[in-house]
Amino acid sequence: MILHTLLDYDTLRFIWWALIGVLLVGFAVTDGFDLGSGMLLPFAARNDVERRLVINSVGPVWEGNQVWLILGGGAVFAAWPQLYAVSFSGFYLAMFVVLSALILRPVAFKFRSKRESPQWRARWDGVLFFSGLVPALIFGVAVGNVLQGVPFRFATDMHIHYDGSFLGLLNPFALLCGLVSVAMMAMHGAAWLQLKTAGPVAERSRRYGMVAAAATIVLYAAAGFWMASAVGGYRITSVVDTVGPSNPLLKSVELQAGAWFANYAAHPWTLAAPVAGFAGALLALVGLALRRELLALLAGALGIAGIILSVGASMFPFILPSSIDPRASLTVWDSSSSHLTLFIMLVVTAIFIPLIVAYTTWVYHVLWGKVDEKAIREERGHAY
Repeated sequence: MILHTLLDYDTLRFIWWALIGVLLVGFAVTDGFDLGSGMLLPFAARNDVERRLVINSVGPVWEGNQVWLILGGGAVFAAWPQLYAVSFSGFYLAMFVVLSALILRPVAFKFRSKRESPQWRARWDGVLFFSGLVPALIFGVAVGNVLQGVPFRFATDMHIHYDGSFLGLLNPFALLCGLVSVAMMAMHGAAWLQLKTAGPVAERSRRYGMVAAAATIVLYAAAGFWMASAVGGYRITSVVDTVGPSNPLLKSVELQAGAWFANYAAHPWTLAAPVAGFAGALLALVGLALRRELLALLAGALGIAGIILSVGASMFPFILPSSIDPRASLTVWDSSSSHLTLFIMLVVTAIFIPLIVAYTTWVYHVLWGKVDEKAIREERGHAY
């Protein structure tokens, strides 16, 4: 028996859909708090030593956190080639802005403290703020556009045509989703700073985090109401072939009001995702208010995971719907790589993901504890 036949094609497709969700959550939860810390840098820290406290709280771990983003991009490229082609070409300028921000961040970390000049350091602090805010905003905007449908189509030779523009991505609903992303990252960053710092920085972070947690709840509810009332979803109207070839044009799709909420009615267990989103943000608010540091951080992670997974749960089996040719919409069942490719990748993933998780856990264990302000003042024991 050929090994890859141990798992059916449709099962492998579903597993990889779930794994993409896991990788996105892994990136948002780990890299989310250092993006949030960057956003809070000008507000939670008022002088040079306090800003170095914030920077050193994330300095040892931010590079490792971005492994999840690299894994996610690689998984999309290998497991969902059509999704990769459409999203990375259609969202090219948006991706360029995000990558520019992420490239500037390590430069700011390395160069900020190379000179004593207050003006020099203030400029790099601005870069760190920019590199925290912009990716969080654009990732949320991208999700908002995916929920509405992206203007792409396939030619008869399966060549992809994207008919949108960068400014077209900045529509009101997508911007609202961007604000949800910014708020939840700021909430998570504040919880991290409360855990890793002490004194005025921790106290200011706690206050800003409470505002961000409340904003996350309100904005997430507003986005859900808007989606239910004014954003149409997509529904497959033909017979679904879960083991057929990866050709999106072999199905029929129609735009239908409220279709994104149909999965919750058909599969009530999927309601766990939005419930976790609201509950996590609420518990993070409580944890911040009561100065329960670990509770706030873990609850923020739960809220972020719930919010992201609620998007996937509501859209299933769609991955990237098309607003101009619904039939071209990419789904779990018609946009994946081959059966053999998915199986080989699953074996590799089953080996390396546990290693990454184990190593990351060990790193956080070694680095556990608050950043030492005295050590920073004495210029010892810290990298930045």
